[in-house]
Amino acid sequence: EEQEWAGPEALCPGWLEDEALDGEVPGHSGDPEGATHAYERLQSTLCQEGLPPTLDCSAEPCTGFGPLDMTVCILGSPTPFLPVLLEGGTRCPGAMVLCLSPSWASRVPSESSPGSWSLLLSRGVSFKAGGHSALETFVPPRRANYVTGTFGDPEGGWVGELARDLDCPTGGSVPLAHRLQDTLVARWVLAARANLPVPPTLAFVLGARGDLPDEPPAPGVRLVRLQDPQCQQSLVQEEVGAFLGGAAMEPYSQVVVRPAGWRWWGTGTRSTHRKEEGAAVAQAVGARLRGLTEEDSVLLEAMVPTARLPLPPPRSPAPRLPMALRICTLVCRSWGDRPQLCQVACTVGRAESPVRHGAALPQGLDSTLQQWGVVAPSQRQALATRLREATEAAMAALLATEAELSPQQRGGARAHTDILGVDFLLACVDDALELVALATNSQRCLETCVLAEAMGRGVGEPRGDLPRLLAEAMLHRAQCHLVEGKDILLIGAGGVSKSFVWEAARDYGLRIHLVESDPEHFAAGLVQTFLPYDSREHRWDEEHAERVLELLRSRGLRPHACLSYWDDCVVLAALVCQGLGLRGPAPAAVRVAKQKSRTHGHLQRSPAAFAVPCRRLQSHGDVERAVAAVPFPAVAKLEFGAGAVGVRLVENAAQCHAHAARLWRDLRDDADHPGIGLGWGNAMLLMEYVPGTEHDVDLVVFEGRLLGAWVSDNGPTRVPAFLETAACLPSCLPADRQAQLVRAALECCRACGLRDGVFNVELKLGPAGPRLLEINPRMGGFYLRDWIREVYGPDLLLAAVLVALGVPPVLPARPAPRTHLAGVMCLGSEHGEALA
Repeated sequence: EEQEWAGPEALCPGWLEDEALDGEVPGHSGDPEGATHAYERLQSTLCQEGLPPTLDCSAEPCTGFGPLDMTVCILGSPTPFLPVLLEGGTRCPGAMVLCLSPSWASRVPSESSPGSWSLLLSRGVSFKAGGHSALETFVPPRRANYVTGTFGDPEGGWVGELARDLDCPTGGSVPLAHRLQDTLVARWVLAARANLPVPPTLAFVLGARGDLPDEPPAPGVRLVRLQDPQCQQSLVQEEVGAFLGGAAMEPYSQVVVRPAGWRWWGTGTRSTHRKEEGAAVAQAVGARLRGLTEEDSVLLEAMVPTARLPLPPPRSPAPRLPMALRICTLVCRSWGDRPQLCQVACTVGRAESPVRHGAALPQGLDSTLQQWGVVAPSQRQALATRLREATEAAMAALLATEAELSPQQRGGARAHTDILGVDFLLACVDDALELVALATNSQRCLETCVLAEAMGRGVGEPRGDLPRLLAEAMLHRAQCHLVEGKDILLIGAGGVSKSFVWEAARDYGLRIHLVESDPEHFAAGLVQTFLPYDSREHRWDEEHAERVLELLRSRGLRPHACLSYWDDCVVLAALVCQGLGLRGPAPAAVRVAKQKSRTHGHLQRSPAAFAVPCRRLQSHGDVERAVAAVPFPAVAKLEFGAGAVGVRLVENAAQCHAHAARLWRDLRDDADHPGIGLGWGNAMLLMEYVPGTEHDVDLVVFEGRLLGAWVSDNGPTRVPAFLETAACLPSCLPADRQAQLVRAALECCRACGLRDGVFNVELKLGPAGPRLLEINPRMGGFYLRDWIREVYGPDLLLAAVLVALGVPPVLPARPAPRTHLAGVMCLGSEHGEALA
């Protein structure tokens, strides 16, 4: 038997633990209280990173943790997750807690999910900004909102016990880790569900094994179910002969026989044979079958060599030795449950006896491909793109497969694999380079990628994205759990365009209490409590707010947050929020933003140079006075308008008079055109025309601090009206011009007093920089929430709820678009025939 070879488990990245000896099945160490050793390892690693030692604050208990305090709990060994803990401690100081011992935590029956458990932490190492950490005790115990850990570590059996059947999102479990460590299960998922090439594999299992469905068949994997291996030797020999002589084995000269299953993962138990040695191969398979259990399998697989590419002439006459390359990838379940590649690391060893993962240092993909002979940058980039697509497809297939498992099979109803390692070979198939998927794991690729990043920093490379992406994903999951079951008072249901609100509320577990003017609104049956109250005459919003507060008191409702996504109701929502003592923008600030002439008048008194000259119009006399102050061409629009209704370019005073007369005649109150602000009256304003391109900036602001911003482009508007003709996201503008728009939008919001919330700001960008059109003191409407979610991942609706709850949302620090969207605006008046 050969101990080291170029097959799937040869370069398994075991940086921390020694590999088990040949044939030994790893078990528990019998030391469930290894906290002292783990704590010492943590201090050693912090010292190596140049960080201060953990401060022992356990003598003074930490108190005051409430239902809105976030706790991300990492169970087990500190080393694999340390960069993530440090990054999370910087983003959300104190939210990341490391639990090193089962005595530091307890499980209590869940109050919200019968049959599940809540994990309470009485002790832990919490992480703060700047790499500081503290050993703390929590009185009363602190409730975990998200839990993950070293589930694949055989010495951390207590980790799996603490994380089993929890009521909060759990980033893995022992049963899920065992599935990942079972090469046969992994290959079936990779081949059958992700359509990825795998080494040709013949697998023998006992017939009773039920975790491997017969359908769909996995290309490249043949499954043979045996009832009694000792009595079916002829069937085994027949299957082995057919496999060795089959078309799939034609390109390969060697095969490997080995046991598979989580108990054998990383043991190095295998034998290598030439393809022509059919009798020896069948004998080796038969020998392994004698010890077959229901959890295990015996694999006969092709030994796939790494692709050999033409290399430049050697500078030395010394012979070149054949080498093997394994590509290690790490992918996480990111925003919107979408897979996202975090990092790639490569390991190289001798083809006939390559180094094990613990004996070879990782290196980058690009330099490795260059070393292998992929000279053209475009080819290397194309391979990197294919690798990303393959890795993310593997994660998507794994998540889909896990969704079909029962809660017991997953280790809990909330348990899912959130971090996945996938190993690939770079092979040559039909004279083309091919990525062949080998195996999956839950921890080893994380260790390798963490090491690769640390090595890069040693030579001055900037900090990579790995810790940030993983920390953001964990903190985001914790925040999603944080909002579950919260009572949200929503003012105004809006129209059909806001239907996503009710779907999102169900998905996030929000309890919506809706105040709505239309007693027959379709949303009445979609919310926890429907409170019909006619507030359409918004000039009396102070009185409406008092009535709404009385309505809440009479129902005994005490919401955790209050907000509005509907333009007409933003001032009323701010007043109710103030009356309830909840977080939200001040009513005065919302009034300034809601009334366009007040917005610009207010900004003209501030240092910001983004306001545009404008005048309020309530009569034809106002038109005459405005003409003297605002140059033509100018824009006439409704003072409180929305949706670009009634906006028009006017070339002179006569056109302005005519347009105002039409509006004042046709649009008198809300019944004439619901949802465009006529509940505030039909006053108009005349604004100087601003040349340039039009853009939306959607902002998330918490206590005046910018947490997230997204810039989208609007196509040329339909003159003389100003309906946009198209839109695209992400913006086509260069980064510095986008930065101008974001800064202008933020300064305008701050100057108006909008310090907490999700706001939509419309601006024009001309040669002299941004100019404000208007501020919408609520989440961007129409397509913007869906598009931002599709392109970047975060959900503006969730962000608005978190801000209203008083929790700063975790958003991508460096948002990168995952796709590009463009849309064309179709109107019945212009495109009715085509639409029909």
